[in-house]
Amino acid sequence: MPPATYLDGILAAHRAAAAADQRTLGPLVAEAADLPPPRGFAARLVADGGTPAVVAEIKRRSPSKGDLAPDLDPARLASAYEAGGAACLSVLTDEAFFGGSVADLAAARAACGLPVLRKDFTVDERDVADARLMGADAVLLIAAALDDGLLARCVALAEDLGLDALVEVHDEAELGRALAVGARLVGVNCRDLTTFEVDRDLPGRLAPSLPGDVVAVAESGIRDEADAARMAAAGYTAVLVGETLVTSPDPGAAVGRLRAATTAARA
Repeated sequence: MPPATYLDGILAAHRAAAAADQRTLGPLVAEAADLPPPRGFAARLVADGGTPAVVAEIKRRSPSKGDLAPDLDPARLASAYEAGGAACLSVLTDEAFFGGSVADLAAARAACGLPVLRKDFTVDERDVADARLMGADAVLLIAAALDDGLLARCVALAEDLGLDALVEVHDEAELGRALAVGARLVGVNCRDLTTFEVDRDLPGRLAPSLPGDVVAVAESGIRDEADAARMAAAGYTAVLVGETLVTSPDPGAAVGRLRAATTAARA
Protein backbone atom coordinates (compact mmCIF):
# COMPACT_ATOMS: atom_id res chain seq x y z
CA MET A 1 0.00 0.00 0.00
CA PRO A 2 1.44 3.44 -0.86
CA PRO A 3 2.17 5.95 1.93
CA ALA A 4 -0.96 7.80 3.03
CA THR A 5 0.57 11.26 3.33
CA TYR A 6 3.55 13.36 2.25
CA LEU A 7 5.08 12.91 5.70
CA ASP A 8 4.62 9.14 5.66
CA GLY A 9 6.56 8.83 2.43
CA ILE A 10 9.35 11.15 3.50
CA LEU A 11 9.79 9.49 6.88
CA ALA A 12 9.69 6.01 5.38
CA ALA A 13 12.57 6.93 3.09
CA HIS A 14 14.64 8.45 5.90
CA ARG A 15 13.98 5.55 8.26
CA ALA A 16 15.02 3.07 5.58
CA ALA A 17 18.26 4.99 5.09
CA ALA A 18 18.87 5.02 8.86
CA ALA A 19 18.24 1.28 9.08
CA ALA A 20 20.80 0.66 6.33
CA ASP A 21 23.40 2.92 7.99
CA GLN A 22 26.05 0.76 9.64
CA ARG A 23 27.72 3.58 11.57
CA THR A 24 27.53 3.72 15.37
CA LEU A 25 26.81 6.87 17.33
CA GLY A 26 29.86 6.96 19.61
CA PRO A 27 32.54 7.71 16.99
CA LEU A 28 30.36 10.41 15.42
CA VAL A 29 29.93 12.15 18.76
CA ALA A 30 33.67 11.90 19.45
CA GLU A 31 34.46 13.42 16.05
CA ALA A 32 31.96 16.23 16.60
CA ALA A 33 33.53 17.07 19.96
CA ASP A 34 36.71 18.20 18.17
CA LEU A 35 34.94 20.79 16.00
CA PRO A 36 34.99 24.55 16.62
CA PRO A 37 31.97 25.79 18.61
CA PRO A 38 28.73 26.53 16.73
CA ARG A 39 27.67 30.12 16.06
CA GLY A 40 24.69 30.10 18.41
CA PHE A 41 21.38 29.94 16.54
CA ALA A 42 18.92 30.69 19.36
CA ALA A 43 21.20 33.37 20.82
CA ARG A 44 21.25 35.20 17.49
CA LEU A 45 17.45 35.19 17.33
CA VAL A 46 17.22 37.13 20.59
CA ALA A 47 20.31 39.28 20.07
CA ASP A 48 18.34 42.37 19.02
CA GLY A 49 16.62 42.66 22.38
CA GLY A 50 13.06 41.92 21.37
CA THR A 51 13.09 42.98 17.74
CA PRO A 52 11.59 40.00 15.87
CA ALA A 53 14.13 38.18 13.73
CA VAL A 54 13.96 36.65 10.26
CA VAL A 55 15.25 33.13 9.59
CA ALA A 56 15.78 33.03 5.83
CA GLU A 57 15.56 29.67 4.12
CA ILE A 58 17.50 28.18 1.23
CA LYS A 59 15.10 25.80 -0.46
CA ARG A 60 15.10 24.52 -4.04
CA ARG A 61 11.79 22.70 -4.18
CA SER A 62 9.00 21.17 -2.09
CA PRO A 63 6.80 18.09 -2.50
CA SER A 64 3.64 20.19 -2.68
CA LYS A 65 4.84 23.08 -4.87
CA GLY A 66 7.49 21.38 -7.01
CA ASP A 67 10.46 23.43 -8.20
CA LEU A 68 10.83 26.82 -6.51
CA ALA A 69 14.41 27.83 -7.31
CA PRO A 70 16.19 24.70 -8.56
CA ASP A 71 19.21 26.61 -9.84
CA LEU A 72 19.78 28.85 -6.82
CA ASP A 73 23.34 29.60 -5.73
CA PRO A 74 23.39 28.90 -1.97
CA ALA A 75 26.45 31.07 -1.31
CA ARG A 76 25.08 34.05 -3.20
CA LEU A 77 21.67 33.67 -1.59
CA ALA A 78 23.17 33.42 1.90
CA SER A 79 25.13 36.60 1.32
CA ALA A 80 22.03 38.41 0.09
CA TYR A 81 20.05 37.26 3.11
CA GLU A 82 22.77 38.46 5.47
CA ALA A 83 22.95 41.84 3.71
CA GLY A 84 19.17 42.15 4.02
CA GLY A 85 19.28 41.69 7.78
CA ALA A 86 18.47 38.01 8.32
CA ALA A 87 19.44 36.75 11.76
CA CYS A 88 19.93 33.10 10.78
CA LEU A 89 19.69 30.73 7.85
CA SER A 90 17.70 27.55 7.34
CA VAL A 91 19.07 25.21 4.69
CA LEU A 92 17.28 22.15 3.32
CA THR A 93 19.59 19.15 3.12
CA ASP A 94 16.97 16.58 2.08
CA GLU A 95 17.80 15.67 -1.52
CA ALA A 96 15.05 13.32 -2.65
CA PHE A 97 12.05 15.46 -1.71
CA PHE A 98 13.41 19.02 -1.47
CA GLY A 99 16.42 19.02 -3.81
CA GLY A 100 18.78 20.09 -1.03
CA SER A 101 22.18 18.78 -0.01
CA VAL A 102 24.92 18.93 2.56
CA ALA A 103 26.89 20.90 -0.04
CA ASP A 104 24.19 23.59 -0.03
CA LEU A 105 24.54 23.97 3.73
CA ALA A 106 28.33 24.09 3.61
CA ALA A 107 28.37 26.66 0.82
CA ALA A 108 25.78 28.88 2.49
CA ARG A 109 27.51 28.84 5.87
CA ALA A 110 30.93 29.55 4.36
CA ALA A 111 29.57 32.58 2.51
CA CYS A 112 28.29 34.44 5.58
CA GLY A 113 28.56 34.80 9.32
CA LEU A 114 25.04 33.67 10.16
CA PRO A 115 24.14 30.60 12.22
CA VAL A 116 22.59 27.83 10.13
CA LEU A 117 19.78 25.39 10.84
CA ARG A 118 19.98 22.00 9.17
CA LYS A 119 16.42 21.62 7.84
CA ASP A 120 15.83 17.91 7.34
CA PHE A 121 13.87 14.97 8.71
CA THR A 122 15.72 13.72 11.78
CA VAL A 123 14.77 10.12 12.55
CA ASP A 124 17.87 8.89 14.41
CA GLU A 125 20.38 10.24 16.92
CA ARG A 126 23.07 9.87 14.27
CA ASP A 127 21.23 12.51 12.25
CA VAL A 128 21.85 14.96 15.10
CA ALA A 129 25.55 14.15 15.11
CA ASP A 130 25.63 14.46 11.33
CA ALA A 131 24.14 17.95 11.57
CA ARG A 132 27.03 19.00 13.80
CA LEU A 133 29.59 17.31 11.59
CA MET A 134 28.34 19.01 8.42
CA GLY A 135 28.73 22.40 10.10
CA ALA A 136 25.18 23.20 11.21
CA ASP A 137 24.57 25.34 14.27
CA ALA A 138 21.06 24.00 14.90
CA VAL A 139 19.08 20.89 14.04
CA LEU A 140 15.39 20.47 13.27
CA LEU A 141 13.45 17.92 15.34
CA ILE A 142 9.89 17.39 14.11
CA ALA A 143 7.74 16.21 17.00
CA ALA A 144 5.40 14.35 14.64
CA ALA A 145 8.34 12.27 13.38
CA LEU A 146 9.73 11.18 16.77
CA ASP A 147 8.30 9.30 19.73
CA ASP A 148 8.79 10.82 23.16
CA GLY A 149 11.86 8.78 24.00
CA LEU A 150 13.71 9.52 20.78
CA LEU A 151 12.70 13.18 20.88
CA ALA A 152 14.13 13.50 24.40
CA ARG A 153 17.36 11.74 23.41
CA CYS A 154 17.81 13.95 20.35
CA VAL A 155 17.23 17.13 22.36
CA ALA A 156 19.75 15.97 24.96
CA LEU A 157 22.33 14.97 22.35
CA ALA A 158 21.98 18.29 20.54
CA GLU A 159 22.66 20.08 23.80
CA ASP A 160 25.69 17.90 24.48
CA LEU A 161 27.06 18.73 21.02
CA GLY A 162 26.46 22.47 21.38
CA LEU A 163 23.64 22.52 18.84
CA ASP A 164 20.36 24.33 19.29
CA ALA A 165 17.40 22.00 18.70
CA LEU A 166 14.43 23.61 16.96
CA VAL A 167 11.55 21.37 17.99
CA GLU A 168 8.77 21.76 15.45
CA VAL A 169 5.13 21.34 16.47
CA HIS A 170 1.82 21.46 14.62
CA ASP A 171 -0.77 21.39 17.40
CA GLU A 172 -1.33 21.72 21.13
CA ALA A 173 -0.50 18.09 21.90
CA GLU A 174 2.86 18.30 20.11
CA LEU A 175 3.65 21.54 21.90
CA GLY A 176 3.05 19.78 25.21
CA ARG A 177 5.39 16.98 24.18
CA ALA A 178 8.09 19.47 23.14
CA LEU A 179 7.93 21.32 26.44
CA ALA A 180 7.95 18.04 28.38
CA VAL A 181 11.37 17.11 26.94
CA GLY A 182 12.80 20.53 27.76
CA ALA A 183 12.64 22.24 24.38
CA ARG A 184 13.63 25.90 24.64
CA LEU A 185 13.52 26.65 20.91
CA VAL A 186 10.12 25.80 19.43
CA GLY A 187 8.91 26.17 15.86
CA VAL A 188 5.17 26.38 15.24
CA ASN A 189 4.65 25.17 11.69
CA CYS A 190 1.50 26.39 9.98
CA ARG A 191 1.84 23.63 7.40
CA ASP A 192 0.10 20.33 8.18
CA LEU A 193 2.75 17.79 7.22
CA THR A 194 0.17 15.12 6.48
CA THR A 195 -1.67 17.22 3.86
CA PHE A 196 0.78 20.14 3.33
CA GLU A 197 -2.18 22.51 3.71
CA VAL A 198 -1.46 25.76 5.58
CA ASP A 199 -3.41 26.92 8.65
CA ARG A 200 -2.31 30.53 9.12
CA ASP A 201 -4.30 30.87 12.33
CA LEU A 202 -2.38 28.13 14.14
CA PRO A 203 0.47 30.30 15.49
CA GLY A 204 -2.02 32.69 17.01
CA ARG A 205 -3.89 29.84 18.69
CA LEU A 206 -0.73 28.33 20.16
CA ALA A 207 0.94 31.59 21.17
CA PRO A 208 -0.78 31.82 24.59
CA SER A 209 0.53 28.33 25.46
CA LEU A 210 4.18 29.20 24.76
CA PRO A 211 6.14 29.89 27.98
CA GLY A 212 7.92 33.22 28.17
CA ASP A 213 11.35 31.61 28.32
CA VAL A 214 10.85 29.72 25.06
CA VAL A 215 12.29 31.15 21.85
CA ALA A 216 9.32 30.79 19.50
CA VAL A 217 9.60 30.66 15.70
CA ALA A 218 6.61 30.90 13.36
CA GLU A 219 7.16 28.71 10.29
CA SER A 220 5.56 28.25 6.87
CA GLY A 221 2.78 30.12 5.12
CA ILE A 222 4.37 33.55 5.62
CA ARG A 223 3.69 35.09 2.24
CA ASP A 224 4.34 38.78 2.81
CA GLU A 225 4.94 41.57 5.29
CA ALA A 226 1.38 41.41 6.64
CA ASP A 227 1.77 37.74 7.58
CA ALA A 228 5.15 38.42 9.20
CA ALA A 229 3.73 41.36 11.16
CA ARG A 230 0.87 39.20 12.41
CA MET A 231 3.33 36.63 13.76
CA ALA A 232 5.37 39.33 15.46
CA ALA A 233 2.26 40.86 17.01
CA ALA A 234 1.32 37.43 18.38
CA GLY A 235 4.62 37.39 20.27
CA TYR A 236 6.87 35.19 18.13
CA THR A 237 10.60 35.76 18.47
CA ALA A 238 11.23 35.04 14.80
CA VAL A 239 9.63 34.09 11.50
CA LEU A 240 11.09 31.43 9.22
CA VAL A 241 10.45 32.22 5.57
CA GLY A 242 11.39 30.16 2.54
CA GLU A 243 9.23 30.18 -0.60
CA THR A 244 8.56 33.93 -0.49
CA LEU A 245 12.29 34.66 -0.37
CA VAL A 246 13.69 32.12 -2.83
CA THR A 247 11.15 33.17 -5.46
CA SER A 248 11.73 36.91 -4.94
CA PRO A 249 13.66 38.82 -7.63
CA ASP A 250 15.59 40.54 -4.82
CA PRO A 251 15.80 38.21 -1.80
CA GLY A 252 17.90 40.58 0.29
CA ALA A 253 15.42 43.42 -0.13
CA ALA A 254 12.58 41.00 0.67
CA VAL A 255 14.27 40.12 3.97
CA GLY A 256 14.57 43.81 4.74
CA ARG A 257 10.87 44.37 4.16
CA LEU A 258 9.97 41.47 6.44
CA ARG A 259 12.22 42.83 9.17
CA ALA A 260 10.68 46.27 8.87
CA ALA A 261 7.19 44.77 9.10
CA THR A 262 7.93 42.70 12.19
CA THR A 263 9.67 45.61 13.90
CA ALA A 264 6.73 47.94 13.22
CA ALA A 265 4.33 45.35 14.60
CA ARG A 266 6.12 45.46 17.96
CA ALA A 267 6.47 49.25 18.07
